[in-house]
Amino acid sequence: MSSWAAHVFPGQASQKVGMGLGVYEQYRSARAVFDEADASLGFPVSRLCFEGPAEELTKTVNVQPAIVATSVACLEAARESLKAKLPTPAYMAGHSLGEYTAMIASGVLSLSDGLKLVRERGRLMYEAGLKAPGSMMAVIAFDRAPLAEVCAEAGVEISNINAPGQLVISGAVDKLHKAEQLAKQRGARRLIPLNVSGAFHSELMEPVMDEFGRVLESYDFQTPRIPIVSNVTALPLTTGREFREELLWQIRRCIQWQASVEYMTRQGVTTYCEIGPGTVLSGLIKRISPDAQTINISGVEDIAALIDPAPPA
Repeated sequence: MSSWAAHVFPGQASQKVGMGLGVYEQYRSARAVFDEADASLGFPVSRLCFEGPAEELTKTVNVQPAIVATSVACLEAARESLKAKLPTPAYMAGHSLGEYTAMIASGVLSLSDGLKLVRERGRLMYEAGLKAPGSMMAVIAFDRAPLAEVCAEAGVEISNINAPGQLVISGAVDKLHKAEQLAKQRGARRLIPLNVSGAFHSELMEPVMDEFGRVLESYDFQTPRIPIVSNVTALPLTTGREFREELLWQIRRCIQWQASVEYMTRQGVTTYCEIGPGTVLSGLIKRISPDAQTINISGVEDIAALIDPAPPA
């Protein structure tokens, strides 16, 4: 793997029942992560990852710590097994929830604190969805400028700029329906409702921001060992104070994933290693930076392939 690498960590919707089981069974370091996660959270999140049921796993309050625990377990398994083949990255980044994994991986938060904090984040985001019901919708192959006009007219917001031709909007359900109709009238062909419990990264998260701010004040944020590229500004975060502000505003503001990858690419990153369940980020990165190399570490098979790569055909 190139020394000019970045480690990137997935967010919500990357989960699946069975995630993390292989690394738990095969790697002592991964087992330690899940054991600590269970103890820190006070419930067997590992069992939820390994066995489900899917409807419990996908609940916002559960899925957020589950994905973080699985991603950290995959990272520790890779560090244990790959050693010199997994060089220190130049940057880290995570998509929304994945930013917490990046903070744990870079030493900003301990594993225990990161999991407790993300559990609170999930709880508050779910409560915000109850106080101000809303949802999210992916918009495929439709330009940002006309979508911004649609959002202004319908009263919703662009909540994720993920890649060229891959945007997400958030808002009240009736307003999202209006936005969908307007976008289709103006040429959008594919809009996909997302299975989420609220309008994340929009103004409908504001009712819980004060409480989340108080929660954040009770945690210590350390200086990162490796710079983490912000979801909000797409620039590196380097101090503990910056992280507290980042996490508060991140639940309200648009996720700038495309700009984050573009920043890292401009700094010379050529290899992106997606660590955790799924391959969503790798697909987005190839659309943003077609020349980039992407590597996935989501289970024992991926680690084995990096240890002993298959010969070229």
